[in-house]
Amino acid sequence: MLKIAFDDIYKHPLPEGHRFPMEKYDLLPRQLLYEGTCEDANFFAPDINPENEKYILLAHDKNYVDKLYNCTIEPRKARKIGFPLSPELVKRERIITNGTINACDYALDYGIAMNIAGGTHHAYRQRGEAFCMLNDQAIGAYYLLDCNLVESILVVDLDVHQGNGTADIFQNDDRVFTFSMHGKNNYPFKKEVSDLDIALEDNISDDEYLEILYKNLPTLIDKVKPDFIFYLSGVDIVKTDKLGKLDCTIDGCKARDEFVLNTCFEKGIPTEVSMGGGYSKDIKIIIEAHANTFRLAQDIYF
Repeated sequence: MLKIAFDDIYKHPLPEGHRFPMEKYDLLPRQLLYEGTCEDANFFAPDINPENEKYILLAHDKNYVDKLYNCTIEPRKARKIGFPLSPELVKRERIITNGTINACDYALDYGIAMNIAGGTHHAYRQRGEAFCMLNDQAIGAYYLLDCNLVESILVVDLDVHQGNGTADIFQNDDRVFTFSMHGKNNYPFKKEVSDLDIALEDNISDDEYLEILYKNLPTLIDKVKPDFIFYLSGVDIVKTDKLGKLDCTIDGCKARDEFVLNTCFEKGIPTEVSMGGGYSKDIKIIIEAHANTFRLAQDIYF
């Protein structure tokens, strides 16, 4: 059964006019239920688990985590996060992170599991930025490694923005291979160094994008031989996205997800999927593009 992490706190509101589209966290599960892609049994509600704090501290500096939990991060550093910090927002981040940890276990059982939120790949070991405070997939990776559940992990980050925080966290850990395929001229403007970075030119089309992915992903999997894959399936590659600069269509984004998930399925590699970004002006585009990822997971795996 496809298991998906989702909790009502994912819909935690931000001040009016904030550009981050929080409404997608309400609309997406409702759409999946309405169309019959998912049933209530597919969703599980994660919670804060004190026993998982040690995995957060494997990915993040304790001083940073303490200041985050107490909302005492210096104003200059807090501004880089982009969210107005509050205890409720920090709680939300911790629950999302535990959703990804729980999804790792479900992925080992069922082949794949997903998180309606997550994909917070701009969170560094010692700081947060760009709406990311705790790096959920990095924490999930350390959970799997520390519990000796896997030995080798591949992060496939196809959000339009480079996974700079993830690259930084694992820069000296050869158990985790970081792959980021992102917009060359997009945020972050100072890139970190992933194990494999593919920087895409502006206005790249579906055909060009998919050709690059088709060429690189199978070869990379054969090289790394991962026991587990984290897939960050941001839909900000579509041409309508306000924060992207590519020219991919919704169909192209769907073909991307289909290829990644089919590849993971055919190779028998357990996979956790976190949703990542999507910032088109029309919320229907965001929901449709994200919903395709969940539809494909159901079709391919179950």
